[in-house]
Amino acid sequence: MAQFDIGSLAVMEHGELVGMLTFREVEVIGSIARNGGVVGDVTVGAVMDDHPVTSTPETKFDAVRPMMLERHTRYMPVMGNHTRMGVISFYDVAKAVIEMQRFKNKMLKAYIRDWPEEKGAAAARATDVGSLCTAR
Repeated sequence: MAQFDIGSLAVMEHGELVGMLTFREVEVIGSIARNGGVVGDVTVGAVMDDHPVTSTPETKFDAVRPMMLERHTRYMPVMGNHTRMGVISFYDVAKAVIEMQRFKNKMLKAYIRDWPEEKGAAAARATDVGSLCTAR
């Protein structure tokens, strides 16, 4: 992880997710890297998160954010039928939130620009403009 600048590893055993090793354990990872992969009896199992929070491909996006925030999780395995489908990062979540906000802002601006006028408002405004023109 230190050599290739990898932020997280899903730890699998016999095809099942058994933990997550993340850069939170960077001191342990750095120590292992400096000592040729061995630091006494320290094992991945000893330092990994052995109860990682996971989601499924069907998990609603709005549910992922609070799950990650509550557990201070930067990486969340996405599991489908006991198979790791991928890993979603906090960066992925933040990027998606920003994209959704930009889209909503764009739609709101378009809606406001095309706001339908109330009946009579256009006629009243035309009368006001007409009276301004004749007053000069």
